[in-house]
Amino acid sequence: MIFISGYVSAVGSLSGLAIGDAMGAPFEGHPRLSTGALRMLQYGTFLQNQAHFTDDTLQAIAVAESLIQCRGYSPEDLIGRLITGYRRFPQYYGPTSRGAFEAVIAGAPPDRAASQVRGGRSGSRSNGSVMRGPPVGIFFRGEKVREVSLRCSYLTHDHPVAAECSAWVNQMVSDLCRGFSKTGAFSRALHRCDDEEVIRVLGGYHQYAIVPGLDALEATHAALSVFMESHTFHDAITRAIRLGGDTDTVAAIAGALAGAWTGYRGIPESWRTRIPGIEEVTSVGCLLWSVSQSTRQGFPG
Repeated sequence: MIFISGYVSAVGSLSGLAIGDAMGAPFEGHPRLSTGALRMLQYGTFLQNQAHFTDDTLQAIAVAESLIQCRGYSPEDLIGRLITGYRRFPQYYGPTSRGAFEAVIAGAPPDRAASQVRGGRSGSRSNGSVMRGPPVGIFFRGEKVREVSLRCSYLTHDHPVAAECSAWVNQMVSDLCRGFSKTGAFSRALHRCDDEEVIRVLGGYHQYAIVPGLDALEATHAALSVFMESHTFHDAITRAIRLGGDTDTVAAIAGALAGAWTGYRGIPESWRTRIPGIEEVTSVGCLLWSVSQSTRQGFPG
């Protein structure tokens, strides 16, 4: 029963990330959405031609496929897969990830690329490593989630806030996939966090105004807030998109959390069937959980 529940949650988490990304992408950069735009979202009008994945999903799939192929975390394999996606669709990628990838292409060691290209300490605090990280939570459990999350984040984002935000989300995804409640997963992520700013803002998420920005902490706070205050997957995604701003990334992070919580069956059927490419994402989610269990990397108990 634990395996079945975890399997459904794992597939729900990766699919939820991709669906949030695709549904949020058409609204990226918009101000807070009007009732009319929400009505369009409600009835799926734009899904026919506009709902496509961005680098949020491309990078998350790269993380998942690397974990599957290597049966664990390999920074060399992962950075190669991330660069392959970047070369295919460079228009999707932000300056932080782009700079790290270009440094590696030019010959920099993967573990040093991010520090070589950052423009000051705040230059690598954007949300790219947060949005791609949930497969780490699906695959690993316990302290291993935090360890790999930090290492995975530092490949491109040389800032502790970005790394801790990624670890926070991934730890919640891991616990949600393994049967924890929302509050239980939240409390465990809070207990394990080691950055005062992240602890203050995410730990007291309801006390801060939501800013759906490019900053890692802003985006994570926005996604965490809508997830914790939502009762369904549908509610979490529509709340995330309604915020405006970096809608694809906030909705992707919220979707990963909500999908882990509700499971795949909690995602509206129309969203599961009408977004191009979602079948591949679902298949990767299935395999990711299966390999995690077979290697006992994420086996409960």
